[in-house]
Amino acid sequence: MMDITIRAIKALKSADVILAEDTRRTMKLLKFFRIEGKPVYSYGAHNETKSIPMILKMLNEGKTICLVTDSGMPCVSDPGALLVDACWRKGIELDVMPGPSALTSALALCGFDTSKVYFVGFLPRGKKRRKLLREVKGKKGVLVFFEAPIRIAATLKDILEIIGDNEIFIAREMTKVFQQLYRGKVSEALQLFKDTKGELTVVLKLQGGRKDEGKSREDH
Repeated sequence: MMDITIRAIKALKSADVILAEDTRRTMKLLKFFRIEGKPVYSYGAHNETKSIPMILKMLNEGKTICLVTDSGMPCVSDPGALLVDACWRKGIELDVMPGPSALTSALALCGFDTSKVYFVGFLPRGKKRRKLLREVKGKKGVLVFFEAPIRIAATLKDILEIIGDNEIFIAREMTKVFQQLYRGKVSEALQLFKDTKGELTVVLKLQGGRKDEGKSREDH
């Protein structure tokens, strides 16, 4: 809550309607900053598409609407991109309130050369993940992605096999109360994060190399 900007608080206070990925968390935020009397509607992956006509109707009626996502930046691996696209297509005015972002925070903290960044959101699973890793293996720069705690071990094993024991930066619960930061080798991270909780932001240092290295039989 303490990362919110004065501009964002002002926007929430002046909004006619607030859309929230998690209404419970957003209500706590509003209560903390004494923002009262605002209708708060649920807006997430479960109803993102079907909610857009109603939202566009309110916007066309002149209402100001704020979108708040849960511990993340709207539209960046969080709900919002479909709505923003619909607004552009309808000629509806848009704005963004810059705030905490796990992506940019991780890039700032990793200490790697970030002149070339490959951001892929949440990695796919299984064979698709291994295919993506082989595609970026020959590049130089950093690969940035989000990962769930139940998949981080499998992801790190694939990275170790396909790309190698590169330098890696992992931030757990980025910008939250129980934030944890790690920088070291992939092999060490595999042991540290094999049993963990909380969403992870990963920055992997890419050093180039042959793309066809590290293929396993099951990938053919």
